[in-house]
Amino acid sequence: MKNYKLTWKDLSLNDFKVYFFSLFKAFIPKSKIKNLDELEEFIQTKSAWVSQVTLYSYLKTRMGTRYVLHFDNDVFMKSVNEAKWNIYAVSLQDLTFYTFSYLKTNLNFKDLNKSKEIFHNILDDESTNNMPSAIIDKTKKKFEERFQSIDWNEYWNNIPFNQSALSLYEWAPIAEELKTLDRKIVLNSVILKWDIIKKEFQERIQF
Repeated sequence: MKNYKLTWKDLSLNDFKVYFFSLFKAFIPKSKIKNLDELEEFIQTKSAWVSQVTLYSYLKTRMGTRYVLHFDNDVFMKSVNEAKWNIYAVSLQDLTFYTFSYLKTNLNFKDLNKSKEIFHNILDDESTNNMPSAIIDKTKKKFEERFQSIDWNEYWNNIPFNQSALSLYEWAPIAEELKTLDRKIVLNSVILKWDIIKKEFQERIQF
């Protein structure tokens, strides 16, 4: 994994804008998703939104008023950054598989290898945003494993975001004894966010 230092400024500008502007964007009329380029943008932006909002909300809830003080702690910030990228990586997998499973089952889309193309395009783009190469390599391998075993007809309707929910529980830099107490709340928080994305996707998709 690459070693680089995440600063408070980096986090507020590059990550928290997703968190803070998400409410504002909710009021903007959303265009239809009519092609693969637009689908790629949807997968990338919505995966980032879910992974960042759920992670930062959980940290803020657990730490309360001390939350911002930890921004000066290099060890903590390294853990937050590692968690962010790992959760995002799994979120990308889940949403890619969900969208293509939905397209195949409901809109008779047949070229499922396009899911690989989109997934790799997104990771190539994120490599320029300092996504660690070790995480990129790991998630490419995991995506291929899941691709080979997925039931495309059933995936979209069979707890499709379970893996990303579990990834928040695994990677959030919170003491294990506290995470154990929070497990149900943490998992549900992710699933509820994905329910919003599922609804939006089904309303916007127009292949």
